[in-house]
Amino acid sequence: MTPPFVPRITLYRRWLKEQRGLSFESYEALRQWSVTDLDQFWRTIWDYYDLQSATPVETVLAERKMPGAVWFPGTKVNYAHQVFRHVAPAHAAGLPAIVSAGEDGVLKELSWPELRRQAAALAVHLQAQGVGPGDRIAAYLPNIPEAIIAFLACASLGAIWSICAPDMAAPAVIDRFRQIEPKVLIACDAVVYAGKRHDRAGVVEDIRRSLPSLTHVIRHGDGNTASSDPQLAAILAGTGAAIDAFEPAWLPFDHPLWIVYSSGTTGLPKPIVHGHGGVMLVGLPLLSLHNDIGCSYQANSFGERFHWYSSTGWIMWNSQAAGLLNGTTCCIFDGSPGGSKDKPDWTTLWRFVSRSNATFFGAGAAFFANCMKADIDLNACGDLSRLRALGSTGSPLGADTQAWFNTRFAALAATNGSSAQKDMWWANISGGTDFAGAFIGGNRELPQTPGAMQCRLLGCAVEAFDEQGRPAIGEVGELVCTEPLPSMPLRFWNDAGDARYRASYFETYPDNFDGSGRGPVWRHGDWLKIEPDGSCVIYGRSDATINRHGLRMGTSELYTAIEALPEVLDSLVVDLEYLGRNSYMPLFVVLRPGIDLDAPMKSRINGAIEAGVSRRFLPNEIFAVAEIPRTLSGKKQELPIKKLLLGQPIEKVVNKDAMANPACLDWYLNFAQNYLASSNC
Repeated sequence: MTPPFVPRITLYRRWLKEQRGLSFESYEALRQWSVTDLDQFWRTIWDYYDLQSATPVETVLAERKMPGAVWFPGTKVNYAHQVFRHVAPAHAAGLPAIVSAGEDGVLKELSWPELRRQAAALAVHLQAQGVGPGDRIAAYLPNIPEAIIAFLACASLGAIWSICAPDMAAPAVIDRFRQIEPKVLIACDAVVYAGKRHDRAGVVEDIRRSLPSLTHVIRHGDGNTASSDPQLAAILAGTGAAIDAFEPAWLPFDHPLWIVYSSGTTGLPKPIVHGHGGVMLVGLPLLSLHNDIGCSYQANSFGERFHWYSSTGWIMWNSQAAGLLNGTTCCIFDGSPGGSKDKPDWTTLWRFVSRSNATFFGAGAAFFANCMKADIDLNACGDLSRLRALGSTGSPLGADTQAWFNTRFAALAATNGSSAQKDMWWANISGGTDFAGAFIGGNRELPQTPGAMQCRLLGCAVEAFDEQGRPAIGEVGELVCTEPLPSMPLRFWNDAGDARYRASYFETYPDNFDGSGRGPVWRHGDWLKIEPDGSCVIYGRSDATINRHGLRMGTSELYTAIEALPEVLDSLVVDLEYLGRNSYMPLFVVLRPGIDLDAPMKSRINGAIEAGVSRRFLPNEIFAVAEIPRTLSGKKQELPIKKLLLGQPIEKVVNKDAMANPACLDWYLNFAQNYLASSNC
C-alpha cells in the first residue's frame, strides 16, 4: 500500500475549519492565532489528538504567566496511557512498536503488545520494591529498547525518570543523579561503541557508592560481568495475572514525568523537571504537524517508521520515544554513527535506515556534514526508496550540506522512483532540553531554502530581540519566547523559590523590562534571525555554554575535570558553533612553570576530560597561554573571547577597565586574527 502522505499540517488546518470554523489566509496568520488565543489553540491540540483524561477538561490555562503557568488544572493523564492506547490498532495492522539494531547489525522488532507487557512486568517489579508516585528512577543505559520500556514502566507508576548515557564518566553522572536522590538505579554492565566493548561495571559501582538514597539496583548485563543484582532481562520476561491486569496510574496534568539536565556556565547541571501533560501536548504537534511524522496504522501514513539517531544523553532520545505517543513505529540504533577510528564508515546509519525501512531519518547537523565530507555513496547503502523526509538539529545545518544531499537524493529518485526524493524535504528544527521541544522547525506547506528553517512553530511566541529588547526582523538577535508553553519546566529539582530557574531563563528580561507592564520573557540563549518571509536562521549559542552537536555541557564541568590536574593552573574553553562553519572548540590552559604542553601533557588533559565528563567534549586543539582573561571580580571572560574568534571587534566585546588583567588580551587578539584568516571567516 502506498499512502497519500497528505501533510499533517494540512489535515490539521482542514480539521480546524470543519470542527471549529477557523480558517487562515497564511501560515503566519495561523501561528499568530496560536500564540494569541492560547486557550483555544491548546484545546484544539488536546482534541485533535484525542488526549485522554479520567476527569473532565474544564480550564486550559488557569494562570497565563512565566514562570508558573498552570495548564489544564484538574485533568488526570499519563504519558504511558497515551502510548498504550495504540497497542490494539497498531498490532492489528501488523506493525511493530520498535525496530532496533546495534553495531552487530542484528535487526530486532518489538511488538506493541510486548512493549506493553514488558513495561507492565517492570512496573509490577518496581511496585514490589516500594516504588510509587514521585520516587526517582535513575537509568544508565544506551539507546536500546529496554531503555524505552523502563521509561514507560516508570511513567506508568508516576515515578520520575532520569537517564544518563553510558559514555558519560562517573563524576558527570554522579553530579546529576546525586541531586535528585534516586530510589532505583537501572544500569548496564557494558556498551559497544565504535567496534569495542567498553566495560561500565566499575562506573556502576562508583555511582552506587555515591548515591546513598538507592534501595534497589537492576542490571542490564551482557553475560560478561558477574553481579548479584536482579537482571533486567529476567524481570522483563515476567508473566502473570498482576502483569496482565496492570494499568498506568491517572496523574495530575503537571505530575513530574522526567528530570533532564541542561548545563549553564556555572555550578552543577540543572535538573529540569517536565510534566506528563505538557510533554505530550507539545511533543505531539512537534512530531506530527511540523516534522510531518504520521501514525503508522492510519491510511494517510500507513507504515510510517521514524528514526532519529541519538544517545540517551540527548533530548532527541526523548523526542524519538515520543513517536510512540502517536502510534508511530520507532527505529533506534545503538552505536557509533561513523564506524571506528581505524575504519570510519559514515554509511552506517544509512544502511540501518535501509534495513529498517525508515521513512523519516533525523540526526545532528554534524552527522550530515561528516557524510558530505566523506563523500558517501548513497547507492551503496541499500534500498532507501521508502525514505521521504530528513530531520536535522543540534547545531546549524549549512546550506552546502543540505544542497549536497538534495542533489544526491534527486539522482536516487531517478532510479528508485521516489517522488519525495526528487525534492527531499528537511525538517530542520531548533529547540532544547530546557523545554523538551522546539521553537523553530519545518512546515510541509511552505517553501524551503537550504540552510534555513521554515518557520516559528505553532504555539511558540518566539521573537529575535535587539539590544533594546524589541522584536527585530531581518536582524540577528536574542531568541526569546514571550508566552508560556505547556512543556516549559515545572521547576528545577531542589530549587528553593525557583531562584535558579528564574536566573537561567528570566533574569535578562524580567518583569516590566520594557516598560509595557508585561511579565518576564524566556531568554533561550541562541542567536536568531527571522527573515521577512518567516523563515529562520539560528547562529549558535549567545552564551558560553558548550554545545557539541546538540549535547550541552557547562564550562564549569570541563574546568573541574581539567583543573584537577596538578599541572594545570587555569583554563578557558569556548565553543564556536556557528552557521556555515565547522564546530571548533579550542581549550586554553595555564600550566605550572616548567611544564610543557607536549603530546603527553595534551593526552593527560584529554584523558581528564574523558574520565571526568565525556569524550564527546574533547577540544579540537589545546593551547598553552600565560593568563586566562578575567574580570575584576575574577570571572573567566569566555564570551568576549568567543566573540573575538567570531570576528567581532575587540572594543565591542570587552571593557578593559573591568578586567583584572587586560594586557593578556593581546595574545588572544592575535590568535583570533590568525584563526579567522586561516578559516576564511
